[in-house]
Amino acid sequence: MGQKVLARGVRRTILFVMFRFAALFLALGVALPAQAQLRQPSHCIAVAEGPERVMTASFRDPVPENSVRIRYVDHAMFLLQTPGGLSAMTDFTGWFGNVDFIPDVVTMNNAHSTHWTSAPDPAIPHVLEGWTRDGQAAEHYLDLGEMLVRNVPTDVLPRGMGGVPRVDGNSIFVFEVAGLCIGHLGHLHHEPTPEDYAMLGRMDVVMVAVDGGLTLDIGTVLSVMERLRSSVVIPMHWFGRSTLDLFLVGMEEAGYDVERTGQSDLTVSLRDLPDRPTVMVLEPQILTEP
Repeated sequence: MGQKVLARGVRRTILFVMFRFAALFLALGVALPAQAQLRQPSHCIAVAEGPERVMTASFRDPVPENSVRIRYVDHAMFLLQTPGGLSAMTDFTGWFGNVDFIPDVVTMNNAHSTHWTSAPDPAIPHVLEGWTRDGQAAEHYLDLGEMLVRNVPTDVLPRGMGGVPRVDGNSIFVFEVAGLCIGHLGHLHHEPTPEDYAMLGRMDVVMVAVDGGLTLDIGTVLSVMERLRSSVVIPMHWFGRSTLDLFLVGMEEAGYDVERTGQSDLTVSLRDLPDRPTVMVLEPQILTEP
């Protein structure tokens, strides 16, 4: 186990150094491959600037320039869409509505069946599993030009006493797009380590499970949010209004604004992030045709 943890630490350190050198090259104006130049650099391993907000829209509508549309589909599944037409779905279960739609990227975590599918549509170009397979932690760094998708593995802890943790059984997926760093914490079971926080960097938008204890207890959730200090927090994975409201009360006491949008989608841009950290409550809704 010690050798495995050491190897994992070495891999993460190498990736972290790669991210820092990439940011340095961009700052110095060093030419990068043409594909990478299509994406506006994010501030994940730097400092966030200052979302373009609620905008009722069909998922078929174009996304405004320099923005990202985030739609809450169901449970822990979100649809992210870019101005150039790229789309990604998080914690993908295979069912998102009776519509003809193939996302470019899907990410999955398998702590429970409501976060993945064993039979994703073979037409999906990029299916990213967030768990260990054949003893190897998931390591993703998918550069699609306009969007970069990467992951930070975390452990899945057993329910109750006496179980064995599944090392690297979950992934926090990070989407860098339109200058924003957007994080989906997945089925997070423990507070990220200092090394994990360093790999995540400064996230402008974060989706977090607020189920009251199936993932993190409310106290640990608030601690993680305080450490990340994201400009926009989107609660997910809530089982009834009571667990959601408990989270919202805690976030208000921690100094966050709370906005109940009444909508399922949110359009975000770097230039319009809120002045105060804000919880944006989206209502889950499967995809439907306009």
